[in-house]
Amino acid sequence: MIASIPSPSFNSIDIGPLSINMYGLLIALGVVAAVWLFGRRLEERGIGTVDDASTIGVWAVLAGVVGARLYHVATDWDRFTDDLGKIPAIWEGGLGIPGGLLVGIPVGLYLAKRKGIPLAATATCAAPAIPLAQAIGRWGNYFNQELYGRPTDLPWGLEIDADHLEAGYAVGTTFQPTFLYESLWSLGLVFLLLWIDRRFRPAPGQLMVMYVIGYGMGRFWVEGLRIDRADELGGLRWNQWVALAAVVGGVIVLAFMRRYPIAEPVLDVEPVELDLSDVPPDEHVGVEGDDDDVDADDDDAGTEHDSDRSFTDSD
Repeated sequence: MIASIPSPSFNSIDIGPLSINMYGLLIALGVVAAVWLFGRRLEERGIGTVDDASTIGVWAVLAGVVGARLYHVATDWDRFTDDLGKIPAIWEGGLGIPGGLLVGIPVGLYLAKRKGIPLAATATCAAPAIPLAQAIGRWGNYFNQELYGRPTDLPWGLEIDADHLEAGYAVGTTFQPTFLYESLWSLGLVFLLLWIDRRFRPAPGQLMVMYVIGYGMGRFWVEGLRIDRADELGGLRWNQWVALAAVVGGVIVLAFMRRYPIAEPVLDVEPVELDLSDVPPDEHVGVEGDDDDVDADDDDAGTEHDSDRSFTDSD
């Protein structure tokens, strides 16, 4: 049994003169994994390719990052009023997932429509890919030593070094590893959505709504453990209200979609024409004239058989 989760001893990887921030690296790895899963699911349904997934994923992720950063800045504006130059510094952390989803998903669906891929089917293919990216990307919070939860004596408590401690806490205090909770929740959501899709085959689009509901439930719980500064309303943090709205709204939309399901896309299959120009005439199958040849052969065989019978009867 572990005594605690140690704080990371590094936050970047140096390759020669190049320094790669772990936060950005883990987000990039999450995106790669998500695009791979998205592309695989498009091909399984015969509605797209890995190249389509790459094109859609790149632009959707870029839009999502912009949306996530703007959401973070808007909900924590006090941290940027004195230094507007920190707004684009995403490598230091501060991406609000709700904002990323609100911008990234519509952009991805728009690009899918431009490529002629059905929107609802695209959403179904992308549903488990999004939490896969989140499960990997959340480890960036670990390396930044941010967004941890309240103090705890649990054996998996998270150690935080003195430079990253929230005010009022002593060095050596261990905290709830909320990054780990959300990472594991997201990973579990991936497997759950894949299982639901294979076991029940919900109508196109419904799996994405299930993801929104599942994400909202997990985020409401994890957000309630965090101690970083955040605006509150009615005793709940702002992101908890957003998560609650996602769950309630998702349940309503899912109920409507189950009552009025979207039909599976009908794939256009072009007829295949066989080129028989290089095949000898006597090897053609179903070519006019073959039946006559067969009938003639049958007549010859019947004549020979009758002759044999006549010769035998004469004895």
